[in-house]
Amino acid sequence: MNRKQKKMLVRIVVSAALLLAALLLPLPLWARCVLYAASYIVVGWDILRKAALGIGNRQMFDENFLMAVATLGAIALALYEGSGDFTEAVAVMLFYQIGELFQNIAVGRSRRSISALMDIRPDYANIEDGGALVQVDPEEVAVGSVIVVQPGERIPLDGFIVEGASTVSTAALTGESLPRDVQAGDEVVSGCINLTGVLRVQTTRAYGDSTVARILELVENSSSRKSRSENFISRFARVYTPAVVFGALALALLPPLVRLAFGMDALWGAWCYRALTFLVISCPCALVISIPLSFFAGIGGASREGILVKGSNYLETLSQVKTVVFDKTGTITRGVFEVSGIHHSELPDEQLIEYAALAECASSHPISQSLRRCYGREPDRSRVRDIEERSGRGVLATVDGVRVAAGNDKLMTELGVPFTPCRSAGTVIHIALDGEYAGHILISDVEKDDVREALTALRAAGVTKTVMLIGDAESAARQVAERVGIDEYHSGLLPADKVALVEQMLEAPGRSGKLAFVGDGINDAPVLTRADLGIAMGALGSDAAIEAADVVLMDDDPMKISRAIAIARKCLRIVYENIVFALAVKFGCLLLGALGLAGMWAAIFADVGVMVLAVLNAMRALNTKKL
Repeated sequence: MNRKQKKMLVRIVVSAALLLAALLLPLPLWARCVLYAASYIVVGWDILRKAALGIGNRQMFDENFLMAVATLGAIALALYEGSGDFTEAVAVMLFYQIGELFQNIAVGRSRRSISALMDIRPDYANIEDGGALVQVDPEEVAVGSVIVVQPGERIPLDGFIVEGASTVSTAALTGESLPRDVQAGDEVVSGCINLTGVLRVQTTRAYGDSTVARILELVENSSSRKSRSENFISRFARVYTPAVVFGALALALLPPLVRLAFGMDALWGAWCYRALTFLVISCPCALVISIPLSFFAGIGGASREGILVKGSNYLETLSQVKTVVFDKTGTITRGVFEVSGIHHSELPDEQLIEYAALAECASSHPISQSLRRCYGREPDRSRVRDIEERSGRGVLATVDGVRVAAGNDKLMTELGVPFTPCRSAGTVIHIALDGEYAGHILISDVEKDDVREALTALRAAGVTKTVMLIGDAESAARQVAERVGIDEYHSGLLPADKVALVEQMLEAPGRSGKLAFVGDGINDAPVLTRADLGIAMGALGSDAAIEAADVVLMDDDPMKISRAIAIARKCLRIVYENIVFALAVKFGCLLLGALGLAGMWAAIFADVGVMVLAVLNAMRALNTKKL
């Protein structure tokens, strides 16, 4: 409980004590009136002040104005009747403040929970000065500086490791609990926690452009992008509040005037009492507080899972997604070439790979790198001589005295070596030894391990159609689609073709729900911005992803897509529950109050009770564990 909440609690306790004294002690009328007035002022002075400020600013139609008019009206009625009993007026203000205190505590806990989840802002950076470490503000560190990150410290700036090896936790950014090992040459991003060894990191970005700064800015600005539900509540409150004020005024004046017209007793006091009860019931605070809180909690719960949603409007769109379109590389596949097969070779697989890796030892091409990774150790270049690269075809080299040719169909044809074509999808490296065909190695971009399970989870989440867009040939696209279970695929596409296809899907007649495009966020910006919702996957440290996408998945786990949809749908379900519940109770109690069947006590219990229940329900959006 913070200082403000403690002060409010003290005021409530003091006011309740003064009210009990006025009710229970045998005091003269004037003394009881003093106690009532003191109790009322202690608990309600801030409400009265806000109401007065609202009137002065010509923005009086809010809950403070309603409470002030209702309670002061109840006091005026007591004075008019000469009863000296101001219990209802004080109790209404007292219970209203109790509800406000509860709501304040609940919202505070929600904000603290989210702040703790996103507590990735670094406090300092270590710079070496004369052999000693000096702590400086991360914003003061220039690009290219070398900083020291000790075990247990948060990495303050993006960069690459120039010295040291360690294990780092990315849980605060990605939601992934499994740490990863890093060493010299590896890139690290701000916000991660160094767990074991000392690291020296050369910075590549200023703090303002770092991953942690961009994430914090994204989360902090997410509340500025309101959903249709929030905008509806704002518009509703602007119309609803003055409507109930004038409705209460009509309830106080019209029935007595009608009774007078028919020669009956006007009953001014009774109808004014009903009008004041009507005002108390009408306070829209349950809706005004709980709806934004639901979205805020939903965005916070998603952030804990490594899912950054740029605003509640995108959370609402995410809940309506029925079609998911995937780019292949980096989303369905790992984006890393690997040896996936060795065919038509009479040599042991290890020996064929050894010849290929040694022949390709001087090349930096991704295909060559994949061969060396499969070889599993650093090639001994002393065994290789006479390396000759044939651009667009392959390489020739002498390995241990054997003339090795490693390349594509064109190289084999050029050398006059008969070869066996490969029917599988991927890049084929044919190997010839001393002019004799020795088999071929298949290299492909391998699908992610859980992509099939991710697509199954999407269908379980209500997605009715999955589509893959791929720049590869039709045969490769068909094989990938069949292996992972994609409903529809389109092959041989350039970036502009992907945009055109997405536009066709968006304009297709009879389309239901929203369309989300999932890309790696680096070269898919045009499609990410064109879709109803752009989702960037594996965007840790990627400026392009954070800029272009509406939803950013901080790791490359495809299961996070269905989880994001589930979180959004839970949040929207809670929002609709609160809207329906609050409006049903409000309008029901308003009718009972107008008919004189609900008094001031029932009104305040109904108002505070609805607010408390709505806030508690909104807090459920923060819990994403059971989805």
